[in-house]
Amino acid sequence: MKPNYDIDDVDKTILMYLIENTRMPFTEIAKKMEVSAGTIHVRVKKLEDAGIIKGTTLITDYDKMGYQFVAYVGLLLTKTNKIQGVVEELYKIPNVTVAHIVSGKYNIFCKIRARDTNHAKEVIFKIDEIDDVLRTESMISLEESFNDKNRLMRSIFK
Repeated sequence: MKPNYDIDDVDKTILMYLIENTRMPFTEIAKKMEVSAGTIHVRVKKLEDAGIIKGTTLITDYDKMGYQFVAYVGLLLTKTNKIQGVVEELYKIPNVTVAHIVSGKYNIFCKIRARDTNHAKEVIFKIDEIDDVLRTESMISLEESFNDKNRLMRSIFK
């Protein structure tokens, strides 16, 4: 598949259905679009081969699982060239759910999930113990106002 795959209206419609419900069966999409299920299957395969679709996502409610404490942690490293090694160590800490390499005040910016403040403290101390982490700065999330990764996709297709 060529790297710059041109998305047509059929592809956009399929993507819109999958954005709304990643578990929607191809047969249901086909019925709604009045095309064959084979057409949907072929189109989705092409979108996957082009790297436009990179799998599906399971959305879990961490709050209901007892992990309602969210904090963001900025990491300042001893040297910029140590970023990859630190990222690999962060990945070993399951409570670090997101890590970005950033420019500005920090080298890495993370999102952590914990059960409560004491648990978050333990996670942050684990982060502090990683070689080449000079210091961390934490910010507690009081409330997540929205988290909708699909809004951008919807706006692109309109």
